[in-house]
Amino acid sequence: MLDQNSLSSPLSLIARLDASHENFPAQLSQLLAFEASEDEAIDRTAAQILADVKKRGDVAVLEYTNRYDRLSASSVQQLEIGQHELEAALASLAPERRAALEMAAQRVRAYHEVQKTACGSAGFSYTEADGTVLGQKVTPLDRVGIYVPGGKAAYPSSVLMNAIPAKVAGVTEIIMVVPTPDGIKNPLVLAAAAIAGVDRVFTIGGAQAVAALAYGTATIPQVDKIVGPGNAYVAAAKRRVFGTVGIDMIAGPSEILVICDGSTDPDWIAMDLFSQAEHDELAQSILLCPDAAYLDAVAASIAKLIATMPRKEIIATSLANRGALIKVADMQQACDIANSIAAEHLEISTDNPQQWADKIRHAGAMFLGRFSSEALGDYCAGPNHVLPTSRTARFSSPLGVYDFQKRSSIIHVSEQGAQTLGVVAAELAHGEGLQAHARSAEYRLKSKN
Repeated sequence: MLDQNSLSSPLSLIARLDASHENFPAQLSQLLAFEASEDEAIDRTAAQILADVKKRGDVAVLEYTNRYDRLSASSVQQLEIGQHELEAALASLAPERRAALEMAAQRVRAYHEVQKTACGSAGFSYTEADGTVLGQKVTPLDRVGIYVPGGKAAYPSSVLMNAIPAKVAGVTEIIMVVPTPDGIKNPLVLAAAAIAGVDRVFTIGGAQAVAALAYGTATIPQVDKIVGPGNAYVAAAKRRVFGTVGIDMIAGPSEILVICDGSTDPDWIAMDLFSQAEHDELAQSILLCPDAAYLDAVAASIAKLIATMPRKEIIATSLANRGALIKVADMQQACDIANSIAAEHLEISTDNPQQWADKIRHAGAMFLGRFSSEALGDYCAGPNHVLPTSRTARFSSPLGVYDFQKRSSIIHVSEQGAQTLGVVAAELAHGEGLQAHARSAEYRLKSKN
């Protein structure tokens, strides 16, 4: 939490900072500081569950699921949801809800189809003068597991964002796991699975679901990669199974950073900050602006609008602990600070957003112009909403088609090419003291035969 001295008054809901102040770098560092929860007790429990499921398979999965989700299933087979139930959930939706879900899916699919082509999914090859062919082959993963949070945190949008890129990439089979505490199934989540083309769905969650996907059981097939968000136990389990299977990322709390020139309705910006703050108390919402009077207006909008929000307690805690309205010298400084923050979501709410977007190097997703609210990206704009958090946008990318593909190098050396490459390889191998390497290359030299 920021020092209370950084708040403009005892009643302030969000910190006010000034980038010109001498202690601003320390204040910003304090604001951004977030240590991912690595509770030793949680990690130990996750490790025990992983080991137990690896050893006992379906029996362990069933025990943990019945215990933690308060179920009374007699077999893991009973925990699988058939395609007919997914289709029934889709058919049960109100027409306007179904239309919205289908429109969102269509846009997500269209974006990732373009991404597939643009990111070189066809591979490449070229032929050298001596006939040697070098290239790269792109292959989709065989089987992917998607973790979808259950209970109150059931998000059908997560199903679309994780499953559709996998389907577009050409993944052969998609296995979805979603916990159903007390046996309550979310029809929107099931409908989203039907629309996205998920192949099999199991009502399991927690570390036991991660273990089942990573190691496989008699009923639940082993996957090649696990994607999707979850609680601290899921995150701990994903960390531990990485290497046995691939994972997407270990996501931290949600983040929004807004750069504004003061020309956008302050109510809009306040609500954009709320849109992330309402996720949980650790979510982060920051505004950068060179206009102090505009920051005052946004602060007033926050105070006015927060009372209207159903999740106002969560929003207030998030804004007080990890939010800030920051006065910058100019828009260039705002961009410099934004690159340092490397936020998950970056809104550039200005008259000429592209001018400033060109200066941004680090952001999970950029929303350009005052009509591009971050919420549109969460649901239906098209680009993926699974984004790097906690400054990992400095080296990580949004989830995409490329996450469900792998690449193999192709080396087809001609007889003539072996005469040149063999000499080079043998010389280097002798230098490294690897005689079998050297002789393997030399055997193919005509001068040695």
